[in-house]
Amino acid sequence: MREQDRVFHLAIPCDDLKTTKEFYSQFDGCSVAREYEDRVTFNFFGDQLVCHLSPNHNSNILSLYPRHFGITFLKEEGWQNILDQVIRLKITLFEAPFSRLEGKPEEHRSFVIVDPSKNLIEFKYYFEPKMAY
Repeated sequence: MREQDRVFHLAIPCDDLKTTKEFYSQFDGCSVAREYEDRVTFNFFGDQLVCHLSPNHNSNILSLYPRHFGITFLKEEGWQNILDQVIRLKITLFEAPFSRLEGKPEEHRSFVIVDPSKNLIEFKYYFEPKMAY
C-alpha cells in the first residue's frame, strides 16, 4: 500500500510551457505548484509531475507501450468523474474506455488521453483495489 509520507515524482518533456500548464490545470485534482522558465511543476492527484521544456524531444511516435503514465483509481467513482471531465472538456481520447484482463482478478477499466506534447496519460480503475499494486 502507498505510504502517506511519500510523493511519487515523474518528469516528462513538453513542447510549450503555456500550453502544458493550460492542459493539466483544467483537471480537478491537478494544480500548478510552481513555475520556472524551463519547467512547470504540478500537484498531479497528490503526486509531483514536472514538465520540462524540451521542444526538440521526439514526440512523433504515439504508442502506449512502453512509455506512459497516469492515475490508478481505487474507487470507480473517481475514475468515472475524470472520464466525465475529459468528455466535458472535449479532450480527444487516444484509447476510448475499455476493460482489460476481463474475468481475472486484475481486471480493470481504462482510457488514455494525449497531452499537448504527445505524452500519453492512462486512467485506470481496478475492480479489486489490492490488484493496483
